[in-house]
Amino acid sequence: MAKQQSAFSKLSTGAKLLVTAVLLALIGLLYFVVFYSDVATQLRAGKTREAQLTADLAEAKKAQHAYQMDLAELAEKQQKQQELNKILPATTEYPAFLSAVQSVSNITGASLTAWTPQDEVSEQFYARVPMKVDLEGRFHQIARFFYQVGQLDRIINMENITFSDPKVEGDEVILKVSALATAFHSIDEKAVAASAAAPGAKKAN
Repeated sequence: MAKQQSAFSKLSTGAKLLVTAVLLALIGLLYFVVFYSDVATQLRAGKTREAQLTADLAEAKKAQHAYQMDLAELAEKQQKQQELNKILPATTEYPAFLSAVQSVSNITGASLTAWTPQDEVSEQFYARVPMKVDLEGRFHQIARFFYQVGQLDRIINMENITFSDPKVEGDEVILKVSALATAFHSIDEKAVAASAAAPGAKKAN
């Protein structure tokens, strides 16, 4: 060690600087190989990961957008189904049917004196739900009653209308009215198909 220090001390200042520079260069190269290259590898891996995460985020946003569109479409279909159920319910619902007629009677002032549900009549894709109703009231009340029934969300036909026992009270004519109020409800398409496919089922002409 003493001989090495003696040899180095005998070098000129320029040689000493050169040796020092070489040593620093070797240390720098070692740092680059050991530390920088490892950092560079980690940096490249990080950039690759970032690109993958960016792509995953884009896919997630795309999926979220599609999900929101599906939710909106589902909500729209449910809203349309609710509106359709008001017009053409899926079940007979005699109480709701009677309630609708009674409400119109109360609004118009016509008295609903009697009601008699009739047998349901099945058609190919829907069923008729008839109910015989008896009313009493002034002529304009009866007219308003039939008009308001036509304005209901649910389809209700008024058929076989007959007037009887007219009575004059002052300037008004009091009438008794009998009619067949017919509502409708939808029939499950699967049930229709199953019924049509059943052995012995009659084909529609």
